[in-house]
Amino acid sequence: MIAPSKIISRDKALEYYRHLLLPRLIEKKMLLLLRQNKISKWFSGIGQEAISVGSALSLNKNDYILPMHRNLGVFTTRGVPLYPLFCQLFGKQNSFTEGRDRSFHFGTTDYHIFGMISHLAATMPVADGIALACKLRGENRIALSFCGDGATSEGDFHEALNLAGVWKLPVVFMIENNGYGLSTPVKEQYACEHLADRAAGYGLEGMRIDGNDFFAVQKAVKQAREIAIQGQPVLIEAKTFRIRGHEEASGTFYVPDEEFEKWQPKDPIFRFEEWLLTEGIAKHISELETIQEEVEASFRKQLNKALKTDEPVFDIKTELEHAGLRSRKDIDIKVTETGKAREKSEKRVIDAVHMAQKQALSEDDSFLLLGQDVAEYGGVFKASEGFHELFGKDRIRNTPIIESGAIGAAIGLAIEGFKPIVEMQFADFISCGFNQIVNNLAKSRYRWTPDLNVTIRAPHGGGVGAGPFHSQSPESWFMQVPGMRVLVPSSVEDAQNMLYTALYDPNPVLFFEHKKLYRSIKEVTSDHCRLVTLEKARVVQPGNDLSLITYGYGVVWAKDIAEEYRNLGYGIEIIDLRSLAPIDWETVISSIRKTGKALLLQEPSEILGPMSEISAGINERAFEWLDAPVMRCSSLNMPIPFNRNLEEGYLASFRLKETMERLLKY
Repeated sequence: MIAPSKIISRDKALEYYRHLLLPRLIEKKMLLLLRQNKISKWFSGIGQEAISVGSALSLNKNDYILPMHRNLGVFTTRGVPLYPLFCQLFGKQNSFTEGRDRSFHFGTTDYHIFGMISHLAATMPVADGIALACKLRGENRIALSFCGDGATSEGDFHEALNLAGVWKLPVVFMIENNGYGLSTPVKEQYACEHLADRAAGYGLEGMRIDGNDFFAVQKAVKQAREIAIQGQPVLIEAKTFRIRGHEEASGTFYVPDEEFEKWQPKDPIFRFEEWLLTEGIAKHISELETIQEEVEASFRKQLNKALKTDEPVFDIKTELEHAGLRSRKDIDIKVTETGKAREKSEKRVIDAVHMAQKQALSEDDSFLLLGQDVAEYGGVFKASEGFHELFGKDRIRNTPIIESGAIGAAIGLAIEGFKPIVEMQFADFISCGFNQIVNNLAKSRYRWTPDLNVTIRAPHGGGVGAGPFHSQSPESWFMQVPGMRVLVPSSVEDAQNMLYTALYDPNPVLFFEHKKLYRSIKEVTSDHCRLVTLEKARVVQPGNDLSLITYGYGVVWAKDIAEEYRNLGYGIEIIDLRSLAPIDWETVISSIRKTGKALLLQEPSEILGPMSEISAGINERAFEWLDAPVMRCSSLNMPIPFNRNLEEGYLASFRLKETMERLLKY
């Protein structure tokens, strides 16, 4: 262990020692409480404290840290208050997540810590977004993201490193290589000799250090920070060893005894104590024992208080409000183009989408657009054409082909107060970002974060002969995920005003735009977008004989068939849901009470499509007013074929008249 002892005062050296001791002694107490069944689970960082503590001490207090399971030392070194921290570890009231999540699955913006989720590497792209925010503001700040050796096989690891290298972000990635991904040794995880060697392939600076040497960690992180500030991201591989199991229940039987013998003298606290004694900073081991007693006493009161704190009490109203959507606050929007609100012109849906984004980007510099080919090319559907020239490359940013990485970066931007818009080139590709959406973005505010204003635009739908991978309608995948909006406009006016409102909405929003609608319908609308209510369904046309409930391109099909049946004397009421999450049940049930019959039309396949939920809701809420069974008209339960004739037979519109006839005659 090499340290510049001559320039480290005795007080500073003992301060470092206290920082190293605190997480170690807390952990020992937690292991005892685990055996007493007072804590449910524990992921031990014993033996790895030098990495957490050394990193936290080497950064500025405003630098962001994104820790993982074994980084208790990050929280203690950053000065996170111990009482709510202990409550968090015990799942008690007064904790950071109020019992809604466990252990280190939390963060705090006050201390610039962004918490982990169980899906490894998922917060690494978030670090990119935070780093981009720092870069755009010209701040002397970085983000440091931790991961283990196991997480380096995850896609988000590679997407995060690649994006950081391409965008030259002030970010440092720290790999805690402790030799095992749970029980799998590193020789079965990767084929390269050192993980740090991967840095060069992504344009990053690579470092390999002894992670059990406190001073080596400090030196590397300080150096990495300076390099990152200059626009060169850094990947550090810290070699270390996990003394305990992956978590306590897993044990360590899979680790050879000789590994423990090899690493025991390298224990970071033992080595630091040896250095203190060798340098004469501590005169005798008893002096260190006294410090240990003082450190242990320093958290005893908060620990005992947390143990006596009440468990959270379930209150359905409180929990649902916490998990649900936030109301949009009053928004002070500076109108940059006076007089536009009075002017009108004919537009297509694609023009409306373009206008909504352009107006928001013009009004508020915190809006950014991320996506594949969105800059000079203007997006594959030209929804951002000309934006690159108007708003510059900093705000209209091409990403590599990284759906998960782009959404993760958007989360990081949002935590820093930006309002990112992410364009999925095709809605089909949203599956590659599924984890970031449902586990990171949608759940974060329920757990601990402030509002995350992220809008994801997704061109969806068939009818254009694009085949199985460019024609899907995946909107129902996300309807069951609380904490986010799922919106689908069917008109030009809705496209411009719903999107514009969604961009300012404090909730995460998935905004599905039907590709066939982009250029197939036209309307005369205002040349200035306005804020509208997003939760309300629309009665497209009134009728008394049947309620045809649909959304998106289904509204076009509904209008066509309603006109046909109007000539036969039937009044078909068309309800455009507009919002699939949440659902406007008031409008739906009001229509059913009037007509007594419900035909539910959707483009996705019938099984677990959006209309499955609508059907169940109608039966629960309006059964007594039904004069016939609720009927669904859906596309077939199969992939979308490419050939136009095959696609026509697949789509719900092919069976709409037949279903309408059966319901009307019932």
